[in-house]
Amino acid sequence: MVGISKLARLVNVYAKRLQIQEKMAAQIANTINDVLKPQGVGAIVKTTYHCMTTRGVHKPGTDLITSRMLGCFRDTH
Repeated sequence: MVGISKLARLVNVYAKRLQIQEKMAAQIANTINDVLKPQGVGAIVKTTYHCMTTRGVHKPGTDLITSRMLGCFRDTH
């Protein structure tokens, strides 16, 4: 069991890097899997892109969700 503040810190570490969202979700899930060694990990990353809400097409409420499932979350159908 790990506290929510530790997970938030982990997300902040990867969110500060310039990278694509899919890679960030994978890195978060992989780190949790490697450090805590759980039966499974599910990482879901939801973002709002300001280029979609404030510039160009002006579509507020546009979110992009990516996920990475490992272990029992990936194996279960």
